Amino acid sequence: MPDKKTPYAGDLEDHQDEAYFDEVQDEDEPRPFDTDLLREPVTTLRMRKPIVLGQHDTVTEAMRAMKGEHRGEVLITEDGTVGTRVVGIFTERDVLFRIVDGGRNPATLALRDVMTKEAECLKDDQTVAEALQMMSVGGFRHVPVVDDAGRPVFVASVKDVVQFLVESFSREILNLGGDRTQQREGG
Repeated sequence: MPDKKTPYAGDLEDHQDEAYFDEVQDEDEPRPFDTDLLREPVTTLRMRKPIVLGQHDTVTEAMRAMKGEHRGEVLITEDGTVGTRVVGIFTERDVLFRIVDGGRNPATLALRDVMTKEAECLKDDQTVAEALQMMSVGGFRHVPVVDDAGRPVFVASVKDVVQFLVESFSREILNLGGDRTQQREGG
């Protein structure tokens, strides 16, 4: 019967050292996506005060407000203040598809005639994942975030979600390869 070889103490140490190094993640390897980020409340996103107008305000007023604030949306509430329920949303897409394409005059056109009525909203206690799901399924770039009474708190945008993720993975994203020197039109 052959003798079982007793491991040499140095062999054990080497094996333990190897195991130690196996657990260390290579800095060049991408970090796995942290799904906990998606469970963060939607209020983790950048919360800018919403632009709020009333249903009787004109498209021109909305467009001036959006341009002045560098925003792509206006929320429409029952009385045009943040103290009442959201009844619609008016976006830059509405300008293109409901006004320009329809040959309508924005100076005399009331928002109630071109806004998206009964806009889908998120409650302020919902998650980033729920915001992404709503944006993806609905094809929305902007989703109103409201309190329990349906009053506007802020607007979650695709840009805000992307910025949140970039900040969470900044090292990995900033170190990606590729030529970022090309200038692009639009986009």
